[in-house]
Amino acid sequence: MKHQYVGDINDYRKYALLRALSVGGANRIGVCWMLTPDDGGTDGGKLSYLKQPDRFRHFDPELFDTLAHAAGEPDRRRLQSIEDSGAIAGALYHNETLPQAVDDRATYIAEGRAKFADADLVFFDPDNGIQAPAVKMGHKAALKYVFLDEVAAFYGDGKSVLIYQHFPMMKPKQQFVADTLARLRATMPDAAIFTFTTSFVVFFLLVHPESPARLAISAMEACGQLDPSFVRGEYLGRASLPAG
Repeated sequence: MKHQYVGDINDYRKYALLRALSVGGANRIGVCWMLTPDDGGTDGGKLSYLKQPDRFRHFDPELFDTLAHAAGEPDRRRLQSIEDSGAIAGALYHNETLPQAVDDRATYIAEGRAKFADADLVFFDPDNGIQAPAVKMGHKAALKYVFLDEVAAFYGDGKSVLIYQHFPMMKPKQQFVADTLARLRATMPDAAIFTFTTSFVVFFLLVHPESPARLAISAMEACGQLDPSFVRGEYLGRASLPAG
């Protein structure tokens, strides 16, 4: 996540999903921003929807107005604006900048696990998504990804996890989702899995079997309540535990 992304259309869909899963704070969400420095690029520039309230505001009017305010001035396009708005009721935030060095990154993850001790669901918001197989820890490119062992550490703490994943340009979406699901199932085989898909992004939700039942219920309800033209939710079932 970068400050320059605050308020764009992907941000709107992301927070709408988080709000649906939170159910007004009934499910406590820990947001791991995985913050990286702004790069001066064009990513995060999809703001034209804010000038089309008749088309977009009805999906979540309160959230739309919050994001319109945050994106209205450069000084307000900060993650602090989202945190301070209370858009995600009762949320906890890990808002330190993601470090590149392997040892420092391990400390960052450990600090996040401590901060989210009381969370039901941990949301990872990397620039790109789950690490591509070729990306190695400690490389500059690693800053754009969350690693599966990092996700598994939170899941091992009994947390359900939600992961932001941007669709890569060079692979068909269906195949990419199938391949990523296979990796997730191999890492967290007892999770109940949901996907929430938009034009550019898929969110993978893995519900831990020890999570409160209300979290799985809220995920099921989100699949029905979110307009599929905005965010399309689907329950994919629970992977079987390995034999033996």
